[in-house]
Amino acid sequence: MQKQRTVAFHTLGCKLNFSETSTLSRLLESEGFVKKHFDDTADVYVINTCSVTDNADKECRYLVRRIQRKAPESLVVITGCYAQLKPEEIANIPGVDLVLGAAEKFNIVKHISELVKGDSTKICSCEIEEVTGFNSSYSAHDRTRTFLKVQDGCDYTCSFCTIPKARGKSRSDSIENVIRNVEEIAKTSVREIVLTGVNLGDFGKGPDGNKKNNEEFLHLLQQLDKIEGIDRYRISSIEPNLLTQEIIEFVAQSKRVMPHFHIPLQSGSDTILGLMKRRYKRDLYSEKVELIKKTMPHCSIGVDVIVGFPGETDEYFKETFDFLHSLDVSYLHVFTYSERPDTSALNLKPVVPIHVRNERNKKLRNLSFMKLQYFTQQHVGSNRKVLFEIFEKDGMMEGYTDNYIRISTSYKKEWANEIIDWRV
Repeated sequence: MQKQRTVAFHTLGCKLNFSETSTLSRLLESEGFVKKHFDDTADVYVINTCSVTDNADKECRYLVRRIQRKAPESLVVITGCYAQLKPEEIANIPGVDLVLGAAEKFNIVKHISELVKGDSTKICSCEIEEVTGFNSSYSAHDRTRTFLKVQDGCDYTCSFCTIPKARGKSRSDSIENVIRNVEEIAKTSVREIVLTGVNLGDFGKGPDGNKKNNEEFLHLLQQLDKIEGIDRYRISSIEPNLLTQEIIEFVAQSKRVMPHFHIPLQSGSDTILGLMKRRYKRDLYSEKVELIKKTMPHCSIGVDVIVGFPGETDEYFKETFDFLHSLDVSYLHVFTYSERPDTSALNLKPVVPIHVRNERNKKLRNLSFMKLQYFTQQHVGSNRKVLFEIFEKDGMMEGYTDNYIRISTSYKKEWANEIIDWRV
């Protein structure tokens, strides 16, 4: 009897990567592979990479070295954004057997079946312009919520970003197929679906990147709101220029779409936004926040912001700090700018010293802490619905309210994966 092969996965980066890793796992499991924990010994290791920051690249190399020490005879497969952008660089890492670019990662079963340890590293990649089509993905059996990919790629040309080069043109699933996936997910124990994509608000472009069927992100939300079996939807992130009044008003009256937006800002200085080639000014951003809060005072708003971008003087950083301080937002995700190859931002001057970048990051993280405390305090004494996670840690469990306030309490098995009325 042939021994069953085992496979272990590790995901770097965003929710989109988590949805795709889970789909790759199901593809291999359907072919007889047994899934193992990444810390265990497996026949095949798959690392799904990110390349938004330099740390993600370094972590990939570190993980490969770890596998080499633990299981030198195992096959090592690298896919994801880093694999598309730098396939030759990855192929030169000792221990890597297979590099799968954006067009080939979902053909992983075929490629692994042809792989022999000890052969020279195989690269299966193509120019990003040739990457078309849309592969549905969602996470499963991992947690209380599922990350469902409904859009991929990006047509924007932000000067700091490599994602369009790693994922290709903006393209989407059809509403019909998204509904089919949601109905499949609804048969499981999942209570919440997080809608993910590179540029969610651009939803509606077909697999070839062209607009078809006049489908919009708002239409998708309207259709999902009607489906029984899923209690909650969250929008993972949406660009401010694509967050329409109609979307905000729909979420305000929706039965299932949670009052929670995550809206990238990146800088509170119009000068820096121009250098970043963002598609809005700060006034538009503040208008969106004001509209959300007018429509849903209880709504949580998260913000992405980059510090230390080339040209960000002390004055421009102060503009960002003061702007964020004035906004009625709930928390910040603060990123320290890191130089990425083949981006136009590399040509911008002056370069901000690393220690200054780190100091600015710390200042905004402190501001985020205060923002979150203030937002939470506003809801003390109010009743919100909390979806508790299935996991227990040190006798405690955690969950999130509809408007994304994290709740910790003593573990109760009967509350796991249940929505509980909770007095904050």
